Amino acid sequence: MSQTARVMRFASLFLTFVFAATIGVRADSVGLQNLEIETSSGSHKLSVEIMTTPDQLERGLMFRKYMPEDRGMLFDFKVEAPIMMWMKNTYISLDMIFINKDGVVTGVAENAEPLSEAIIPSNGPIQAVLEINAGVAAKLGVKKGDTIRSPVLAK
Repeated sequence: MSQTARVMRFASLFLTFVFAATIGVRADSVGLQNLEIETSSGSHKLSVEIMTTPDQLERGLMFRKYMPEDRGMLFDFKVEAPIMMWMKNTYISLDMIFINKDGVVTGVAENAEPLSEAIIPSNGPIQAVLEINAGVAAKLGVKKGDTIRSPVLAK
C-alpha cells in the first residue's frame, strides 16, 4: 500500500471515528460507571456517563441520536444549588431526575421535549441530575424520595 493510500485510509478511519463520537454511536467508548436506583418496585441498575467539567455539563447528551435503555448520563455539579436544564440540540426525549447530595430524588421531569429551549428547573437545591430515556422513570417507578447510589454521591 502506498504512503498516500495509507494516509487516506487513516484519515477516513479518523473522520469516521470523530463522526460516530459526535452523534453518540459509540457512547459506550466513554467511561461508564454503575448507578443504582432504589424505588418501591426494587433496585434498578444503569450504566452512566459522569459529567463533571464545565464543557461536559454544558454539552451533555446534545447531538446524540440514540442511548440504550439501560444507560444514562449523570451531571455532577459538586455542590447543591438550584439548577436549570434545557433540551437545546438534544434529539432524544429524556426524563430528568433531580438528586440532592445525599442521593435522594427531589423531583422528576418526565418526557422532556427534544430540541426545546424551555427551562426545566430543579425547584430547589440539588447536586446532580440523572438523564435517562423518556419513559424509563415511569417504567422503573422513580419518584420523589427514592434513592440513587453512585460513586459521585454521598453514601
